[in-house]
Amino acid sequence: MSKLSLIIKREYLTRVTKKSFIIGTLLAPLGLLVYMLVIVGLTKYESGGEIKVAVLDEAGVIKQMPDDKGIRFIPTSGKTLEQLKTEVQNKQFDGVLQIPPLGSFNKKEYTVFYHSDDRLAPEKSSVIERKVGKKIRDFKIDSLKLDPQALDMLETKVAIDPEKITGSGDDDSKYTAGVGLVIGGIMAFIMFFMVTMYGAMVMRSVMEEKTNRIVEVMMSSVRPFELMLGKIIGAGAVGLTQVLIWVVLGGGVMLLVPLFMGGIDPSQMQGAMPAPGEMPTIDPEEIEGETFRFMTEIGKQNWPLIIFSFIVFFLGGYFIYSSLFAAIGSAIGDDLGEGQSLTLPVMIPIILAFYITAFAGMRNPNSGLMVFASMFPLFSPIVMPFRMAFSPPIWQIILSLALVVAAAFFFVWLAGRIYRVGILLYGKKVTFKEIGKWMFYKG
Repeated sequence: MSKLSLIIKREYLTRVTKKSFIIGTLLAPLGLLVYMLVIVGLTKYESGGEIKVAVLDEAGVIKQMPDDKGIRFIPTSGKTLEQLKTEVQNKQFDGVLQIPPLGSFNKKEYTVFYHSDDRLAPEKSSVIERKVGKKIRDFKIDSLKLDPQALDMLETKVAIDPEKITGSGDDDSKYTAGVGLVIGGIMAFIMFFMVTMYGAMVMRSVMEEKTNRIVEVMMSSVRPFELMLGKIIGAGAVGLTQVLIWVVLGGGVMLLVPLFMGGIDPSQMQGAMPAPGEMPTIDPEEIEGETFRFMTEIGKQNWPLIIFSFIVFFLGGYFIYSSLFAAIGSAIGDDLGEGQSLTLPVMIPIILAFYITAFAGMRNPNSGLMVFASMFPLFSPIVMPFRMAFSPPIWQIILSLALVVAAAFFFVWLAGRIYRVGILLYGKKVTFKEIGKWMFYKG
């Protein structure tokens, strides 16, 4: 077995047999379960409980409003505003909703008043505005003797269906952009998460062995480049092992969540649903058709090319950034403050690539900035997998793949030159200027 294989095996077995790795790997899905339970619980949580609101309808447009989202509307015919304020002070109501006369129908702005010493929650305020606005609209329709069905006919939902002029290739649909955004966004997020997480793992591994001086013993029998490359590959194998375990356990967690939550309680969902009169009409056949067309659009993606390119970009990005993290780990000791200042320049391209994808990519995946970022090797492992879902020209994909592979070899070689000097240097604060000199040291 070669020395490189021995280093990879040692790095892998050392990491995966650690208690911290085993506990962290097993507890992560449990943390995910707790996180999802908290999220589901928060969606069902209604802050502040139910409030009773006395409705003083001076405009004569409300009549009766159904209760909604923890608000109980109580009509108060025959009472004055002062009487209702007194009842609020006596804790009979939580507040008084005063609906003043409408005046001219031409007014586009209308203000209602809520009398209470307690502040109205933003969600409840929004519900009141929406319900009063709906009642006023219905009142105007009745007063102007308009046909509600005729008014509904004025509402038209417009969707763009792209059509090719040349007739070559698959025809896009109105779902093409949405499917591309979903696939590209997921791929960019996975790439960002994996590269940053396991690149930092390589750096910590190098720092640990430098601090406890094990590296001095290992350097007596292997070359620094072999040692660094073995750690990068070994840490990458550890990361893939951890991801595979999380995928398996995560699937189990997703099955357990409905059991813990006991499904969805319709009574709890009532507050989140619109009132019966406000509920839009849903055609089951239309939903089934939309779902079928959406799945058809997903199936039209060139998945073999996307998956192959994703693997190459992931490996390229991992080797580029892991080698840089390893070089930085070799240059610093146990001073974490020094490490943060050196890792910042490495993190900046990763963060920039993510922001370019999130902002420029969402607006136009084929803009000039996105094309450049998908070619630049420090950005392309995150940006190009996003563009892949939008079918960029094949020559751009091939060129980007070639550049990222070449860059991976270059950065591993460059990091090796820094690593061979920095790993045996102790007791000296390192600057970027000095790291630059290490690249050109001979011997």
